[in-house]
Amino acid sequence: MSKVVAHSLFTEFDIDLFKAGKHFRLYEKLGSHLTEVAGVKGTYFAVWAPSAKSVSVIGDFNHWNADEHKLNVRWDSSGIWEGFIPGVDQGTKYKYKIQSHNNDISTEKADPFARYCEQPPKTASMVWNAEHNWKDKKWMDEREKHNGLDRPYSVYEVHLGSWRKKNGWEYLSYMELADELVDYVDEMGFTHVEFMPVMEYPYDPSWGYQLTGYFAPTSRFGKPEDFKLLVDKFHQKGIGVILDWVPSHFPEDAHGLGFFDGSHLYEHPDRRRGYHPDWKSLIFNYGRNEVRAFLISNAIFWLDQYHVDGLRVDAVASMLYLDYSREDGEWEPNIYGNNENLEAISFLREMNQEVYGSFKGVQTIAEESTAFSGVTKPVHFGGLGFGMKWMMGWMHDTLEFFKKDPIHRSYDLNEITFSLTYAFTENFMLPFSHDEVVYGKQSLLYRMPGDEWQRFANLRMLFGYMFTHPGGNLLFMGGEFGQSSEWNFQESLEWHLTQYDFHSGIQKVIKDLNKLYKTNPALYDKQFSSDGFQWIEYNDQENTVVSYIRKGNDPKDDMIVVCNFTPVPRENYRVGVPKTSQLKLVFNSDDAKYSGSGMGKKTLKPGKTSWNGHLQSVLMTLPPLSIVVYK
Repeated sequence: MSKVVAHSLFTEFDIDLFKAGKHFRLYEKLGSHLTEVAGVKGTYFAVWAPSAKSVSVIGDFNHWNADEHKLNVRWDSSGIWEGFIPGVDQGTKYKYKIQSHNNDISTEKADPFARYCEQPPKTASMVWNAEHNWKDKKWMDEREKHNGLDRPYSVYEVHLGSWRKKNGWEYLSYMELADELVDYVDEMGFTHVEFMPVMEYPYDPSWGYQLTGYFAPTSRFGKPEDFKLLVDKFHQKGIGVILDWVPSHFPEDAHGLGFFDGSHLYEHPDRRRGYHPDWKSLIFNYGRNEVRAFLISNAIFWLDQYHVDGLRVDAVASMLYLDYSREDGEWEPNIYGNNENLEAISFLREMNQEVYGSFKGVQTIAEESTAFSGVTKPVHFGGLGFGMKWMMGWMHDTLEFFKKDPIHRSYDLNEITFSLTYAFTENFMLPFSHDEVVYGKQSLLYRMPGDEWQRFANLRMLFGYMFTHPGGNLLFMGGEFGQSSEWNFQESLEWHLTQYDFHSGIQKVIKDLNKLYKTNPALYDKQFSSDGFQWIEYNDQENTVVSYIRKGNDPKDDMIVVCNFTPVPRENYRVGVPKTSQLKLVFNSDDAKYSGSGMGKKTLKPGKTSWNGHLQSVLMTLPPLSIVVYK
């Protein structure tokens, strides 16, 4: 008698949706599910392996013996193998032993839908039902108000393994992070936190971007329910949670998705489209219905089961173009003879439609570095349908400008002003991400020129410019206190530096900028609209000064921003202003509390001298290497 009981969670409708690539809740059916059949408790298993000759569940419950528990293949040509195994309980370790029709080789694979995995370097899946009593109802009910495009978006990007370590080397657990990280992000005033990939990954130096367990939070830091607690605690503090999501590629690890059932099941069979030369990894077959359903189900899973508020989609540019990182002859044009990956484009559109159609108040954010048109335009207008896109050009130009000796900046002022020629073509988020502080690029602080005082003054100014530029903001951990070294994923951030005035001054700047951003509608009401920005002066090369107005829905909220990119103070610097009312200083990056020189006037009364196209103007004192904001 078979030790596997015939049982199924699938209806005919489920199978029809799956084959059509339209089943976006596959995690409710595929994988392992604790259940009861005919009064007997156990686990139902289901796995997609259409090229398999046989599929067995092996695990610690049967001494990893492939002859003990062979699953039944469905009769409907779906390629799904399934069955109920009595007595298999929570925490049972298992894999699928797959014998392929295509060869004589049998492979042992982790469950693509596993909810929990052994801690690497071990690779088994675990039967798991993550129970959690959510306490974030207030946030979820009001999320649409907090998470809209007309709300502040100040994101703290975190690598959980290296944010802080205990005893100098141990990871903080999800539960410890739920206390320490949540309180810190709240104290610093960020509106959102973004986690570099938390889905299970085998190789630490990949930073999580090579996934093998798409439906499992990594076991490095604890159990799945502990990760739910971490998200819950952020929500209780009014902080949104964004996850890095990687639908662009996956590793060739033997237990992973690659060559899953002896065939190119998840990856594209043509190596020109199924292999990524940069990352030595496999690329999903976006034209295969069941693969699209797998990926979209995965996006939905984190929003549904973990209450996540947004997905930052990694490496979108690599998905959009067939010739990405390829030489002539290494890629094949599409049916129209150009280089766009039509199947990937179609997949991204469908993913965004399903995400926004299923959840209120969520956002998807594209890491997309090219000039591909319409990334953040709605799908029904021909766009990809993302909520936001990283403004990689701004990041590159800004850092190139700031690293210059101030004596040369006057010749390159256009590097700072150029972003405003395209700032409103997409809904842009301004990122200073982890990629900018690795591989010899140096920390943000050490990208700044000059002596110690000038480095810190430049960094304070850089952050002020970032927060007052239109768009959302993202800052990688460590940048908020001026970490000296490049980021190292194996080590904790250099928290000891915050005892020094210059570094604690940077921390105070970020706190105050977050408060400024969140409490001044001029900085977020119209952050993705040209109506929210107006130049005052963008071509004062002689003084290397730029000035602009940020505008909210109510004109009384308007703010005047002036940047002095040189270490030379500017006395009696005239700036045209649109109104006759008195101006009050609300932020000065040179304030003494930040370890600046403390120059600058607290209030300004406009006079009747016309300037910069305005009927009135003010005379300012511009501190060295500073940004000042008046309201």
